[in-house]
Amino acid sequence: MDHPHTPAHTPQHDTHHDTHDSAHHGARDAEPAAQHGHQQRHDADDQAELLDLDAEVLAEHTASITAWLPLETAPRRIVDLGCGTGTGTFALLDRFPDAHVIAVDSSAVHLRHLRKKACARGLEQRVRTVQADLDDTAWPALGSPDLVWASASMHHMAHPERALRNVREALAPGGLFAVVELAGFPRFLPANAPGDRPGLEERCHAVTDRLDAERMPHRGADWGPMLTAAGFTVEGRRTLAVAIEGSRGEAIGRYALGGLRRIRDFVAPELSPEDRTALDRLLDTDGPHSILRRDDLAVRTERTVWAARRA
Repeated sequence: MDHPHTPAHTPQHDTHHDTHDSAHHGARDAEPAAQHGHQQRHDADDQAELLDLDAEVLAEHTASITAWLPLETAPRRIVDLGCGTGTGTFALLDRFPDAHVIAVDSSAVHLRHLRKKACARGLEQRVRTVQADLDDTAWPALGSPDLVWASASMHHMAHPERALRNVREALAPGGLFAVVELAGFPRFLPANAPGDRPGLEERCHAVTDRLDAERMPHRGADWGPMLTAAGFTVEGRRTLAVAIEGSRGEAIGRYALGGLRRIRDFVAPELSPEDRTALDRLLDTDGPHSILRRDDLAVRTERTVWAARRA
């Protein structure tokens, strides 16, 4: 979830790629297994940092979505599905000061980050974290929430139709379900950048789009018909264009660096040697071509939100 890929298989976001531990037997395999576990924790920490940057850079857009929701009364019980490190959780707590949030994610690392942030903000009494895989047949007990929020998480689910039915069953009568999706991971560079390999970023995204289409067939889906089929009444849909110029330079630079690093790990085998070299120059924070030295970065994407009510 909350994207960049990372939901109950989180997100936030769309650069997240699931890894699965395999069983290891015997002392001979113990050290590689430990190394693999360490690498997974390192990857999860890196992704948590990227999710926090996503929250910081897109905070105004997230607040505008929470303000738009067609709520009849202020919700007091909220569930954040695929919460990541808490982008939606904290935006909803800010918007609804009397609400409590159950934050659900499959990543223990992300939930640990979320709990630390809640304590730092004095909000630990208003947040409960639940570790769960939302593709499991049996869901955790979530009470009867007035509002369920799922940002950049539904497309990660292998069985979204079942998840939609589970949400409908959990919601209090008249409760609202908000599904928020990004139109892919944001773009940061101008189309003519870098100078020696213009269009590099789009070529990288073309690879991720092709591979993600096989892995996440519901990415970019129109959730309206699926919500209706699951027994919801769709009361609103809104698409927001995100175009944040690089005046917030440092956060946007770090966001671009983290995002393109994750993409590089995924697409490198599919790129030409020239593109790999150009991408590595951008990601070399000590080099003269580092993306952190650019003054022409921006954050460009779209977010679509569906608001659906349990009839």
